[in-house]
Amino acid sequence: MYALDADGKQSTPLFQVSFINPAQGITAVPCQTDGQTDISCGVYPIYGINSTPVIDPTTSTMYLVTRTNNNGNYFQTLHAIDITTGAEKFGGPVNISGSVPGTGTGSQGGTVYFDPLRDVQRAGLLLLNGDVYIGWAGAAHGWIMGYDALTLQQTAIFNTTPNAQQGGIWASGNGLVADPLGNIYAAIGDALFDANTGGPDYGDSVLQLDGKLNVQQYFTPKDQSCRMLNDLDLGSAGPMLFPTPSPTIPYALLIAGKGGTPCDSNPTATRMYLLNPKALGGYNATKDADLQDIVGAPAGYWSSPAYWKGTTGAYVYTAGTDVNPQTGDFLRMHKLSTGGLSRYAQSTNRYPAGATPSISANGNKNGILWLIERPDALGAQPGDGAAVLYAYDAEKLNTTGIMQSLYNSAEALSHNVYRDRGGCANKFAVPTIANGKVYVGTQNELDVFGLLGSQTGPGVYLNNPCYTFAPSSIGTAVSVQLPVVNNGNSKLTISKVAVTGNNAADFSQTNNCTSLSPGVKCVITLNFTASMLGPEWAYVTITDNAIGSPHNVYVIGVGQN
Repeated sequence: MYALDADGKQSTPLFQVSFINPAQGITAVPCQTDGQTDISCGVYPIYGINSTPVIDPTTSTMYLVTRTNNNGNYFQTLHAIDITTGAEKFGGPVNISGSVPGTGTGSQGGTVYFDPLRDVQRAGLLLLNGDVYIGWAGAAHGWIMGYDALTLQQTAIFNTTPNAQQGGIWASGNGLVADPLGNIYAAIGDALFDANTGGPDYGDSVLQLDGKLNVQQYFTPKDQSCRMLNDLDLGSAGPMLFPTPSPTIPYALLIAGKGGTPCDSNPTATRMYLLNPKALGGYNATKDADLQDIVGAPAGYWSSPAYWKGTTGAYVYTAGTDVNPQTGDFLRMHKLSTGGLSRYAQSTNRYPAGATPSISANGNKNGILWLIERPDALGAQPGDGAAVLYAYDAEKLNTTGIMQSLYNSAEALSHNVYRDRGGCANKFAVPTIANGKVYVGTQNELDVFGLLGSQTGPGVYLNNPCYTFAPSSIGTAVSVQLPVVNNGNSKLTISKVAVTGNNAADFSQTNNCTSLSPGVKCVITLNFTASMLGPEWAYVTITDNAIGSPHNVYVIGVGQN
């Protein structure tokens, strides 16, 4: 965990906390545990802290979950961290465990146990009424657990499919949601659904739970059995709760997962469901008990929507995916009225992996919509493209009725000169906006965007912010050339190029990089020789006289037999 100066007065961390100790055999968890066994490599190549933490501002405490490999024993651990010092609080950390009665996959003697290796903690944490709530997906089951925020003792536990399997809480970067009455909402992935006949399994459903994680009501689409058989789960995205103009339904809940052929009546589009939190409606085999079905993206959503009320109306924004994994879908703008949501406008560009928008505004004026484009397809591991930050006017359209683009970080300032190139893009990343700056987390750096005005000095443009070698045989050397360009307006001096990081010993480099005039390029030749099965990773670190030094390229090599 890193604490950084949000105003950019220094680029080095204010402090950092490491939850591993390689010298004692404590590391993050490789998504391939022995170079071959895949434990759900949706996050590649390691699992460490993969969900969004939650902060209690009244106690200056950050809650987060780590995953570690302790000499072959696997742990998931809840930490309560003092955000001013990095110290552990409240007697923590505590290792997470749990069990419920059940006969489903992996059960032993009528009990289902939490699996700290294979259960995936990706959904953002929720702090509600003094408890921290955590959600999991995984190969076996979905889980939600509650922990007292001051004692870190477990207060509640819920399994989505105790008599079946799967049913994960994925949410694609979103988290568990709470309403003003203290109800909790979670969207569940593919699994058996039998709650309508008295069973305990809730595949492809939206659940409303109380603080003790008892199911109060639920919504399950009529095509649930088709979704389960075709991996079109409702839980690939997270739910969003937002105010409505209706006096009888003050809040609505919007959920959209995967979709299309063969389950949707419209085979070229996914349905988004607008739900009434007061009456989710349960399951009806012939008619969905929702407020409205809305036509969504062609292949559904691995992202979540955003809501904003402007001067001319209230809007919901979504960016999903296409059946072509390289194409993606448009950013779409929906207008809210007493009759529900209607499609209003869209962008000209597409988002290959989808995107979760964020809004900045001065109340109901000057709304700006921010999104991060991951140029690689969702299935790319880990993806080699630079993150692109987009900004749109959240309310005003251009003269042709298209959403008005204000900025993107991939724009060239002049011929082949790129100032704002981002780091290597993450899946499910959401921009954070505060005090006139936009923060973008990438695989190899934190990018901070703001109003610069005129800028002088050298700059560093990396053609490859990250690079993944094709799988290579153990002991066989492979290499790649990594160009470095001075995209500033004065001389760039490079004082050091080094390989650092987890598996640095298996990488080496040579270079001709010393002093570069504006517009001039040098080349770093990177070599990799695998010594083990599976992914290895390191950084090519460049120390120079440009803003943001040291710069880096994140590199991954993969050894195979």
